[in-house]
Amino acid sequence: MPRILIVEDEEIIRSAVRKLLQHAGYDVADAGSVEEAEQGHEPDEFDLIISDLRLPGAPGTELINRAPNTPVLIMTSYASLRSAVDSMKMGAVEYIAKPFDHDEMLAAVENILSRRLTGRDDTTTDTAPDSADHIRSDPASIMFGECEAMQKVFTLIRKVAPTETTVLIQGESGTGKELAARALHLLSPRAAKPLISVNCAAIPESLIESELFGHEKGSFTGAVSARTGLIEAADGGSLFLDEIGELPPEAQARLLRVLQEGEIRKVGSTQSRQVNVRMIAATHRNLKAMTRTGEFREDLYYRLNVMQVRIPPLRERRSDILGLAQRFLQRQGEKMGKPRLNLSPEAMRALERHRWPGNVRELENAIERATILCESDLITPSLLDLEYEGGDEYIPETLVEGNNEQVRAREPESSNDLSLEDYFQHFVLENQDKMSETELAQKLGISRKSLWERRQRLGIPRKKASGN
Repeated sequence: MPRILIVEDEEIIRSAVRKLLQHAGYDVADAGSVEEAEQGHEPDEFDLIISDLRLPGAPGTELINRAPNTPVLIMTSYASLRSAVDSMKMGAVEYIAKPFDHDEMLAAVENILSRRLTGRDDTTTDTAPDSADHIRSDPASIMFGECEAMQKVFTLIRKVAPTETTVLIQGESGTGKELAARALHLLSPRAAKPLISVNCAAIPESLIESELFGHEKGSFTGAVSARTGLIEAADGGSLFLDEIGELPPEAQARLLRVLQEGEIRKVGSTQSRQVNVRMIAATHRNLKAMTRTGEFREDLYYRLNVMQVRIPPLRERRSDILGLAQRFLQRQGEKMGKPRLNLSPEAMRALERHRWPGNVRELENAIERATILCESDLITPSLLDLEYEGGDEYIPETLVEGNNEQVRAREPESSNDLSLEDYFQHFVLENQDKMSETELAQKLGISRKSLWERRQRLGIPRKKASGN
């Protein structure tokens, strides 16, 4: 049984990852810092170390040096993504950005362990819960889907993954495009190299070129040192560009050169260098229509659209709804110490009737919310809170840092009878001049990515910061 050491100073995250991996069949130990890990354990005797990048005392990357025979998976927030790329240059085998879902973490762990096991010279019989051959041959080990539409997706992924072909993944928000990209990478000959994932919509337009291509020292205000771009960090592996339709024109032109010539040039540099990257892109927008309006380069579109994988929305795969719900319920039940939870017949019918505008992500959110609120062993329809058909997730209470004051995102008065989408639009338009995107998301109890997705769906433009 593979042994894994988790080094994370936040107890909630450490406990959640520990329970997830134990449930998956791994032998797990944990520590709150590098010093604690060394005092209580022998880090080099583990099969894998999963460490947060920022820890009290020594950073997580210090474990790369202190346990040279053990692969290190770095956890990091998107804000410190550049540091994660730097950590991979220092010897980390992979990074995973917070917040991550359980499937993403398990897939990363299985991939690293399978590479480690197949690279050994001894005849050890230890294996990960899913063998390397199983992972490499079956995308269903990463994604779930028993309906005919998803089986066609899996078949296409199996066919295209072993090739060097550029892939464009189409699908609505929340359908699992990133999981499809991970499956394409893990089933490819590049699985031993990094998969770098970038959400193009989450990076400010003024920084996107620097993030992707890197920059030289002094190339712009604030460039105090040279930086490696994310494309260069993916050299030898795969680059996943999520929401590629949000790339500005200048970045589109640079990306086209990467696809045509296999070379990049850092911002502020006169020298180009060759890179070997397999490109996977994803979008929920109609790129073909965007080429007609000039929003997206037509030549780039045809370079990206060599092979298209369409992930169907949940409303087109209704036979998978209960299977997904049971999978999420088991996961959340284990995580929250409620392993005996079940869905009532009425809850099952409610799940099957709902049209799921937020797709699989909305379903997962509904199950997580119901698990938290359930005080018995049975999930009822009221706990799922599916009465709103506008597609917005439930707006939960958020905790204001500093004074621990509980603040509920104020819902519209019942007399106004506004939908959650109406409330969302009203709240954003009223507060975006005085709040940052992060503050807006925190007040609404959602992620920055969810905030951006709703802006897109409702046609609410993001206010450009002055001076940028």
